[in-house]
Amino acid sequence: MEVAVLASGRGSNFQSIIDASSRGEIPNANIKLLIVNEKNAYAIERAKKHNIPHYLIESKNKKRSDFDLEMLEILHENRIDIIVLAGFMRILSTHFVNKYKNKIINIHPSLLPLFPGAHAHRETIKAGVSESGCTVHFVDDGVDTGPIIIQKSVPVNRNDTEETLANKILPLEHQIFPKALDLLTSRKLKINKGKVTIEAD
Repeated sequence: MEVAVLASGRGSNFQSIIDASSRGEIPNANIKLLIVNEKNAYAIERAKKHNIPHYLIESKNKKRSDFDLEMLEILHENRIDIIVLAGFMRILSTHFVNKYKNKIINIHPSLLPLFPGAHAHRETIKAGVSESGCTVHFVDDGVDTGPIIIQKSVPVNRNDTEETLANKILPLEHQIFPKALDLLTSRKLKINKGKVTIEAD
């Protein structure tokens, strides 16, 4: 399957997918292109290093519908099957999500449905919970509300800060994101009434 990655920043999850792909762990996925919405996104350097075509669509002062339309044109031209959001800091329109229904996955640094949105680590610390983690989920037209594919948890210590918690969770993101992409591109995921089931080999 042809895969497009969307990113806004450093792209460490993008790198984890590139690495897993190069190790043969995602055999049914071809990482075909990267789209970024920030010209200084380090994800661009990662794409260049691995000869992955990249596209910049700046999102400042642009209507969401226009931005999404530009992305859709690139995705259609490249016959993209699956979209991976790897630190993409922009909410997609309902129109966009419906075009790729059940074909967009995202990684989020909390155990959803707890702490959706942009400040998961801050809210986790504030809430005083004993564990956190990360979630790979399908994208629907809500904010981090789509069906959950995989989660992995870590304990939260009393002296944890946003930064230390982020540092604990990031390696787990790098483990489960490529795994979820492999399951999706191997057609092993089924969604029934908002729940994901994984089919055995």
